[in-house]
Amino acid sequence: MSQTPSSGSGKNLFSRPSYNESVRIGDILRKETVGGMVLIAGALLALVWANTPLRDSYFALRDFHFGPTLFGVDLNLSVGHWAADALLAVFFFLTGLELKKEFVIGDLRNVKTAAVPVAAAFGGVLVPALIFVAIASMSGGGELLRGWAIPTATDIAFAVAVLAVIGSALPAALRIFLLTLAVVDDLIAIVIIAVVFTDDLNLSYLGLSLIPIILFTVLARSLGKFFAKRAWAAWVILLPLGIITWIFVFGSGIHATIAGVILGFCVPVKRTDGREGIGLAEQFEHRFRPLSSGFCIPIFAFFAAGVTVISPEQGSGGLLTDPVFWGIVLGLVLGKPIGIMGSTWVVTKFTKASLDKDARWGDLLGVTLLAGIGFTVSLLVSELSFGLESAHYEHAKVAILAGSFLAAILGALWLIPRNRRYKALHEQETRDDDKDGIPDVYQQGDEAN
Repeated sequence: MSQTPSSGSGKNLFSRPSYNESVRIGDILRKETVGGMVLIAGALLALVWANTPLRDSYFALRDFHFGPTLFGVDLNLSVGHWAADALLAVFFFLTGLELKKEFVIGDLRNVKTAAVPVAAAFGGVLVPALIFVAIASMSGGGELLRGWAIPTATDIAFAVAVLAVIGSALPAALRIFLLTLAVVDDLIAIVIIAVVFTDDLNLSYLGLSLIPIILFTVLARSLGKFFAKRAWAAWVILLPLGIITWIFVFGSGIHATIAGVILGFCVPVKRTDGREGIGLAEQFEHRFRPLSSGFCIPIFAFFAAGVTVISPEQGSGGLLTDPVFWGIVLGLVLGKPIGIMGSTWVVTKFTKASLDKDARWGDLLGVTLLAGIGFTVSLLVSELSFGLESAHYEHAKVAILAGSFLAAILGALWLIPRNRRYKALHEQETRDDDKDGIPDVYQQGDEAN
């Protein structure tokens, strides 16, 4: 079953990866699956707690303030604020590492290869935003329009966790497409957070942040072998520089999570000694991903997802009549698949790209439905858009939870039957190979992952 396109044919939109790439993707999938499950558990715990008679204790914990003043920057923040600004900086540090790897040695280094996921990601951002703006404009616009970016994000951990559970037999190219799409989606979200949600820029603190960033870069490049061999060294030497960078970026007015992205881009992807092997970026990714997936993101989700769905005073009327709620839900559930499918169709229609023989448009539709799971970044953007005291913020959180849950259910209902069909085909191929005495080596490699 050859996967190589014939001579002169267009480049496949999905192509079967190399065995080594499949191993790497499988490793990422296993980690993201665990992280996604812990994330869901944290969000559910907060949602249950916030809707019990003990809800006041949850909000008291979330809103408790603490923190010193360092370098002239007031860090007296609420627990929820610390989770959103400090803990998510670790998540965005890993995002920066992954983005740089994709640009240096991954699929995004080649313009032709990157064109499809980039176009799909932009479509998946543009259409949800337009749907939200249309609904908000029909209701008067104004402050409502501040939430246009909320339904544009895809939560990679959540989406990949669902796909890994329900789509074990689906073509590997679909999982890789979702990962690459989410990486580009994260990049767009980072730009939106850095540009749109920076009101007052303090150039002094921004300039001061360059000092620890430069030191971090020089040390990471010149002592890469040292940090790779000694796990403690990064905590003792690089972490303090990272904390100082975070403080100065926070004081500059730019959202502090951007500090994590910047530092992620400062870590070399390839070995600085010129030899073959794993670079420091991949070393750090394997080392710190459990911290992000198992602690930072779930804690953020716990403090961000807690919302009283139906308050005793107002009932559900205010929620269901708020255009913010419907703009987010429809943006995630309809906007994401329409934007991604539409952009992908345009690319295949007007370029030489084409679907791989193993993939079908129906498979792609299921993946785009899962891309409507906008959780971590959407919750962060909702807070930046409306603020903690706004009723729109509370409604936005419910909408994100409802839209993400609905997208996960629709994606699962669509992909589970297709997964069964692929599983039956794989089992039939295995039986046929056993009869012929010719094992399908690649398939065995896929199953191992």
